[in-house]
Amino acid sequence: MASAEQLKALLRSHLDGDNDRFISVAMQVAAHEAKLGHGRLATDLRDIIDQAKSRRGAASPVPIGRPRGELANLLEASYPKARLGDMILGKALAGRIDRVIREQRHAGKILDHGLSPRRKLLLVGPPGTGKTLSASVLAGELGLPLLQVRLDGLITRFMGETAAKLRQIFDATSQTRGVYFFDEFDAIGSERGIATDVGEIRRVLNSFLQMIEQDDSHSIVMAATNHPKVLDRALFRRFDDILHFEMPDIAQIAELLKTQLGRAASPDIVWSDLAEWAVGLSFTDVTRVANDVLKDALVGQRERIREEEIRAVIDERKAVSSELAPGA
Repeated sequence: MASAEQLKALLRSHLDGDNDRFISVAMQVAAHEAKLGHGRLATDLRDIIDQAKSRRGAASPVPIGRPRGELANLLEASYPKARLGDMILGKALAGRIDRVIREQRHAGKILDHGLSPRRKLLLVGPPGTGKTLSASVLAGELGLPLLQVRLDGLITRFMGETAAKLRQIFDATSQTRGVYFFDEFDAIGSERGIATDVGEIRRVLNSFLQMIEQDDSHSIVMAATNHPKVLDRALFRRFDDILHFEMPDIAQIAELLKTQLGRAASPDIVWSDLAEWAVGLSFTDVTRVANDVLKDALVGQRERIREEEIRAVIDERKAVSSELAPGA
């Protein structure tokens, strides 16, 4: 059997996410068993280690620790519990997200046949339509950490520093398997040559194009934008899939309102009528409507929520949205 020190070293390396150290100690254990004459056990251990090396990262342990050192200023780590069933999506989009999840869960089988599972995803669509939540869902479904890129830490005014920090992030994708999420991606992915382009951002974009092309880790890289038209055309070829998010339709708004408010609402509420009244609001807006209605009912000590109360809050949210709309 492995010595006490070897067992402690295996546990420490797993918790630290140090895969190289973990495999090194495991090989020492195999050699120790061989010296003791436990040839069958030693052979089994070596076979398992060889399989782990050949499928490196496809199903590797997820480090529990958060980013350290300079990475702590570049990545915000969380461990979401969200699931695909928590989202209200169109059938086509839900199917495409589910396909990514299934391919990741069977990554070993796919890699064994010389193929690659989808893992570089571009999410496009209006604000509040579920792009950020989708990143949380992928992380939650796969049991991976969500590592959101902090643009305030990534983008600096010093020439060459942003590209160097971007390299640190892509190096981390090989060291720590996770879902790496670039939100507001147009900040670094804007088309080269536009009137407002500056040389440094162009160099950052070129660096990103090279790094994502060369990235052969087993992490998932996701980028989201509300403005796909400003993205450089070369970016679209670097992603395995492009997921389009849309504003909710009447049926989706009705389902979301009923899910959020149904237990506290009057039984005579017609959810489809309310949904029709709320057309034009995003999923995030509708969720905020539901939260505001619930808070008003709690503060007012009302046991049942009435339809006119929900309509009033919808009107408030629509007014705010119209004020924030471009050209308003």
